[in-house]
Amino acid sequence: MADTNTSRRKFLATTGSVAGAAALAGCSGGGGEETTTETEMDEDMGSEETPTATEGGGSEGTSFNRTNSTLTTFDPIEATGTASGRVIRQVFDTLLIYENAETNVVNQLATDYEVSDDITTYTFTLAEDATFHNGDDVTASDIVYSWERLAQSDNSSRAYFILDSIGVTHEMETVTQDGEETEQYAPGTLGLEAVDDKTLRMELSSPFHATLQMMSYTSFAPMPEGIVGDIEGYEGDIERDAFASSNPIGAGPFELENYESGTEVSVTAVDDHYRGGPNIDRVHWQIIEQDQPQYNYAMNRNADLFTIPTTFYEPSKVSADETDAAGRTLGSYGEIRNGDTVNYVGVPTINSAYIGFNMERVPKAVRKAMAYIANQELFVDEVFKGRGSPAYHFTPPSIYPGGANEYTAHAEDGYPYGIGEALQEEAVQVMEDAGYGPDNRYELQWTQYESDTWLQMANILRDRLSSAYIDMEIEQAPFSSLLSRGRSGNLDVYTLAWVADWPAPDNFLQLLNPPQTDTSSSAPVSYINWNSDEAEVDAAQQATDGYQRVRENQAPTDEGQQARNEAYVTIEEANWEDVGFLPVYHSISEYFWYDTVSSFSPPGGMDLSRLQFDSIELDK
Repeated sequence: MADTNTSRRKFLATTGSVAGAAALAGCSGGGGEETTTETEMDEDMGSEETPTATEGGGSEGTSFNRTNSTLTTFDPIEATGTASGRVIRQVFDTLLIYENAETNVVNQLATDYEVSDDITTYTFTLAEDATFHNGDDVTASDIVYSWERLAQSDNSSRAYFILDSIGVTHEMETVTQDGEETEQYAPGTLGLEAVDDKTLRMELSSPFHATLQMMSYTSFAPMPEGIVGDIEGYEGDIERDAFASSNPIGAGPFELENYESGTEVSVTAVDDHYRGGPNIDRVHWQIIEQDQPQYNYAMNRNADLFTIPTTFYEPSKVSADETDAAGRTLGSYGEIRNGDTVNYVGVPTINSAYIGFNMERVPKAVRKAMAYIANQELFVDEVFKGRGSPAYHFTPPSIYPGGANEYTAHAEDGYPYGIGEALQEEAVQVMEDAGYGPDNRYELQWTQYESDTWLQMANILRDRLSSAYIDMEIEQAPFSSLLSRGRSGNLDVYTLAWVADWPAPDNFLQLLNPPQTDTSSSAPVSYINWNSDEAEVDAAQQATDGYQRVRENQAPTDEGQQARNEAYVTIEEANWEDVGFLPVYHSISEYFWYDTVSSFSPPGGMDLSRLQFDSIELDK
């Protein structure tokens, strides 16, 4: 039985407006990258007491003040969370960068590059005057070393970026661990050559359609050769833990000034930076995890640019002046609590928020029951206050094969669990068919990061699941703890979001490639353990075969694109069948800033974490 009568027409209107705007952003220039990671959504981040601005992050001078959530590392090859990535983006430059966080990439450390006719050899020319924070010149050898760390270091979380996704040529070797033989990367075999100090050559095993976009990701940021001794051939100038927590050395426009775990982090301007140096002296982030103190901090004017947690957001206070060519809504918001009216932008970023299931622990009937009971449109309208569009695919509308219209058409034609309604009777039936009933109920543990809005949604689901013989316990956990438990396979059902590393479906759908979801492996991309029992084999094999077709058709050609598009849809439909992920919504990133920020170019679809703040100007 449906709990609302939200129509398919409303679904079309919702996805057409919001996702259509996202399509504009996604098509504004071709490329793609802060981190893709399973990450918290900004509007829900916000300690139980409200801090005041610290000496390092006060409103005096030209300190650009923001809030952040818990950081885990400043090492680019280790970072997977957006919180760390926000800081890393300021400290480290990359060969290329997303221009204004839109989807087109432009040169940064690279001044030029050439691509061979067969699209497998890339030759980069580096900026002559680029230097690291320690004064060393940035050379091609530094990049070879940095990318070797990405491929072989035990601290690397993204080795597959360079070895599998981009596919830089390399060799594998057999090693024995715990009595079992495994294949791993053979150190020093990457297809990289420092032709001279300022020329880097890279060889790919086959063409990859998003090579340049992926290299804009901070995992590929160079650091001085030998700075850390965690790979073969290097003893290191700095202890790795010190590099990752207190002394990261990059070539970005800012360098780390201060970090107090759980309290604050700040970076200061590199005045003699090779690109001219920032317009501001400092960027400061106060680390605040809860909604109320985060909101108080902004209302006390301690943050110059901020988000408003959904709990305190009032849609009626948005006054939209224009929608630009990238789909961003620009205007004002207010009055806010302190009496001010602030600047506003709504950015259709490339992301998906979802519920994930550990398929090894949660039966298929339970997963399907939750899918039937979930009403994505209700959640967007009543829980998330319209700050996004309902999700029926894991791939966001702007990068879905064929765009937002095809996204909608495919969902309308095939989504099995109801659009704009909760199918309570179907949820009960699927549980009864699996042998559950009043005397045989299922106990389910829900774990989410700390968010009032997601808690509200969880309570709605818990109440409705009860009539389908499912008793759900709700737990909130710090974001870092949730990720750690997920990687260990110690979650039943959890909530996370994925923000684009590069703007293509394979960046999202790699999380639904069954071999990469195994939490017993060293670096699972997601935590669903697909293909763990006989009941899941058919759809899991469909997804595995689909992702293999993606890998076999990576060339940036029309033929390759068509083959990938067909495989993308296959993977989405396999996920519909087995419900490893239950997509919830694609959020709009909304940012608010006081007039003290006199120069701020709103980010594009790759979002604010891709943006360096060297061009920010303040009037304080």
